[in-house]
Amino acid sequence: MSSVQSISARELHGVDLKQALIVDVRTPMEYSEKRLASPTALAPVTELDPHDTALRSGALEDTPILVLCRSGARAKTAAAKFAESGFTDVRVIEGGIIACQEEGFATVGEGQPKTAASSPSLDRQVRFVAGALTLFFTLLGLLVHPAFFLGALFVGVGQVFSGITNWCGMALLLMRAPWNQKGASCGLGKACSIDANKGASKGAGKSPGASCQ
Repeated sequence: MSSVQSISARELHGVDLKQALIVDVRTPMEYSEKRLASPTALAPVTELDPHDTALRSGALEDTPILVLCRSGARAKTAAAKFAESGFTDVRVIEGGIIACQEEGFATVGEGQPKTAASSPSLDRQVRFVAGALTLFFTLLGLLVHPAFFLGALFVGVGQVFSGITNWCGMALLLMRAPWNQKGASCGLGKACSIDANKGASKGAGKSPGASCQ
């Protein structure tokens, strides 16, 4: 994985965002719920095609690429893909959209819907699945055969690895689930348009480096 630089949300205030491309690599559901009011391109990390995203957004190989996710972990994977594809100025926004919001950057979206049709956050889904698998394998180990304890051990090791590396394979798998693809009308892996009338702040200019939000 190529090394990429990072930028804090505070330092982002000093960047001319009209000349940069902000790429949001979260799921469409997360993007729909809350996103930056500034122009961004949605390109979920699991389906990310750097050249396609750049082409659809009008970005060149030397256009500053600022990669964003919820807290920064998925953005590192996506930023590495951009760097490996030849883009020369790629940076991860530290702390993701949470840090941006704390630094005063305006956000728009549907908030955190509480309807029965809404899906829980990706973090919550990972915790639920990991806990359920651990319980499942433990019960099988007690009731069927001790070898099933290895399954619980595997899940536990995976969670420790995720905590150390800040990379979670289970989260990447869950991102592909149908319920996490709701909320955006674009194809995955492609920068998509979000209707500016859905609450984008007035005066939010359209970046030449990011032709869609």
